[in-house]
Order: sequence, then C-alpha cells, then structure tokens
Amino acid sequence: MTLSWSTIIIGHGPLLGDALAEAFIAEGYDIGLVARNAARLDEAAAKLSERGAKVTTYAADAGDHDALSAALDAARRDLGAPEVLIYNAASSKMQGVLDLSAERLIDDFRAGVSGALVAARHAAPAMIERGRGTLLFTGGMLALAPMSMFASMSIIKGGIRALALMLADELAPKNVRVGTVTIGGAIARGTAFDPSIIARSFVALHKSPPRPKMAEIVLRG
Repeated sequence: MTLSWSTIIIGHGPLLGDALAEAFIAEGYDIGLVARNAARLDEAAAKLSERGAKVTTYAADAGDHDALSAALDAARRDLGAPEVLIYNAASSKMQGVLDLSAERLIDDFRAGVSGALVAARHAAPAMIERGRGTLLFTGGMLALAPMSMFASMSIIKGGIRALALMLADELAPKNVRVGTVTIGGAIARGTAFDPSIIARSFVALHKSPPRPKMAEIVLRG
C-alpha cells in the first residue's frame, strides 16, 4: 500500500483546524480535512489551496463511525494513505457530572474517543507496512485534572490520553509515532494557547525522534 506525503485532520475548525493545516502545508504536505460542516470545509479548502497544497475535504461526523470510515476511505483514494493523521474532534459542553446523562456522554464519547480508535485502526496498517507514520491527538489538561463542571470533556480527554498511551505501546516498536498535545487552557489567538503555537507543537511531535512510548507536549500557558 502506498503512503503519501499527506496529513489527514479529523475535526477541522476555524481556529486550531486551520492552524494545523497551515503548519503541515508549510512542511510540504497535502491536506485532507474531515468535519461535519461541508460549507465551512469548502471555504477552508479554498483559502488553504492558495498556499500551493492539494487540499481535499470530506463532510462526516466523527461520532458516526460508518461515515467517518467512508470519509477516510475517500481520502485514501484521493491522497494515498497518510503519513500523518491528526484527531482533533470532540463534542461536549459545560455540564456537571450529576447533570450529565448517560446518553449525552455516549454521544460525546463516540465523537471524542471511539472515533479516534476508528481513525487509528484505519491509518495504522499502512503506516506499519511502510515502517513510519504519525498518529497525533488533541489532548487537554482535563485528562490530568478533571473538573466536575466539565464532566464529559474530562472523561473524553482522559479517554483520548489512555487510547494514545495504548496505541504507542503497540505502534512505537513498529516505528509509528503516537503523540498528544495536552492543551492547558482555552484556545484563543494572541494568547499562550494561540492556534499557531499549538499547531507548531503538533509539527514538533511529528518531527521528533522515534521513542518507545507516547510523545507528549504539555502547554500550560
């Protein structure tokens, strides 16, 4: 199976999603964007294509695993199997743990964690075959210090961290990097959590020397 010089970003949005795409375009990558909003994807692709990269888009909800798999199949047909896959999807809102319904948590978990497993299982075999590749996940400080008022997101970020750790245990010996950028605050331009700063951390993880465990950058502000 042929891998390409491409990066797939799942969970593209106007802040971090755009910054991630711009950062990897600067490194010479073509880009595949996966998100729910088709109109926003088209707008982003038009802007990013001006930087000289091939940019393809796929409208899919990361919590709909069949739709996500279909989007990743389409991206592979268009761009080849990716060198880098970034999972940046999450769905949650501020809500206390005793106000959080099981149904809401399950929906959030599908978008924030089990969708990441679907994506990793889709991308990893080709990376293993080639002997290189990178899986990166957007983490959060709530994984390390959960807060009741952000109950669902605390559980989701704890889950994505655990998933990344386990993937690294299996994939690092096969020369596939697994890493997470743990973000310690709200993403906002002109702050310590500026999207461009965070995006550079993702690039740094991808370019870091292979290691036997999960790679991580913690941004504390």
